[in-house]
Amino acid sequence: MDFPGFSLDTSLLEKAKEPEPEVTYDLLILGGGPAAMSAAVYAARKMMKLAIITKDFGGQVRETSEIENWLGFQSINAKDLVDSFEEHVKSFDIPVSLGPSITEVKREADAFKVQTDDIRIYSSRTLILATGKRHRPLNVQGEKELVGRGVAYCATCDAPFFKEKKVVVAGGGNSAFTTAVDLLKVGAEVILVNFIKGWQADEALQERVKQTGKASLLDNHQVIRIEGKDSVTTVVVKNRENEEEKKLDTDGVFVEIGLLPNNESVKNLVELNEQGEVIVDCSCRTSVEGLFGAGDVTTVPHKQIVIAAGEGAKAALSAYNYLINKSLI
Repeated sequence: MDFPGFSLDTSLLEKAKEPEPEVTYDLLILGGGPAAMSAAVYAARKMMKLAIITKDFGGQVRETSEIENWLGFQSINAKDLVDSFEEHVKSFDIPVSLGPSITEVKREADAFKVQTDDIRIYSSRTLILATGKRHRPLNVQGEKELVGRGVAYCATCDAPFFKEKKVVVAGGGNSAFTTAVDLLKVGAEVILVNFIKGWQADEALQERVKQTGKASLLDNHQVIRIEGKDSVTTVVVKNRENEEEKKLDTDGVFVEIGLLPNNESVKNLVELNEQGEVIVDCSCRTSVEGLFGAGDVTTVPHKQIVIAAGEGAKAALSAYNYLINKSLI
C-alpha cells in the first residue's frame, strides 16, 4: 500500500508581491492553512488592503494524502486541494511573505506590529491569527521519513486507507481511542501503545474499543523506532518496566499524543486556555481589540478543514466590521 508524501509546491505564488514594511495594512493574516486562505479570500472581496505572512501553505492538510470529507468531492488529493486554495488566493493578487517565521506580535498605539525572523516588521490595523496547530511528534527514528507513507496523524483523513490492515496507535487518551474506533470501523487490527501505565481515555470509550476483540492494549510501553523503506513495516517498542524491546509488524502508525498550538508569537499578548489555544468568541474576537483568531490555533472545537475555512471567513468579516465601525476604512 502506497502513501506518497509530497513537498510544498510554491510555484503558484512565485510571482506574488511581497508585503511592504512601510505600509500600514487594513489586515494582516498570519498563517497559511485553510482558515488563513479562506480569510484572505473574504477580506479581498471586501476590498481590504491586506497581506499574508506565513512560513508555508497548506498547514496540516499537507500531512495527508487523500481527503474524503471536503464538500463537493467524494475524494480529493490533499496536494490538489491545497493547490486550489492557493490558486484562489493568488487570483486576488494579495501580497504574501512566504518562508520567514513570525517571531513576535505587538500592539503599538492603533496598530499591530508583526516581526519575522528575517528582521522585517509589518504593520496593520487588524490582525487574524490563523497559525494552526502542529502534531506533537514522537521524535523517534523513522517517523519524519515515513510521514504520508504509513505514519499518520489524522484518523478522520486517513483511516479508510488502512482497511483490514494492522495499525499501531501511539497514545492513551481520548484522541487515541477515538482513532482506534475509526480504524476498527474499517476492519483494521489495532494495537494501542501508551507511554505511561494506565489509560487516560474515558471508560466508555475504552470499553467500546475492547469489546470489538480486534484491539490489543500495551500500556507502559514506549515507541522507540519506526521501520520501513517505502512504507511502514515495523514498530519497535520498549517495555518501560523491564526495558525489554519487541517488534510489532504493522502497516501504519497513528500518532495521537496531542497537538501543540502555534501560539508562540502571541502567547504574551492574548488570553490563552490551559491547552495554549487562543480564546475566541463566536465572532472570532480575542481578548485584544482588533485581533481575531481562526482555525485550529483557537478554542473552536472540532478541528476540521471545513470548520477552519468557515472560521476564517467569519474572522475576515468580523475584522471588516471592526474597521467599518471604527471608521478606519
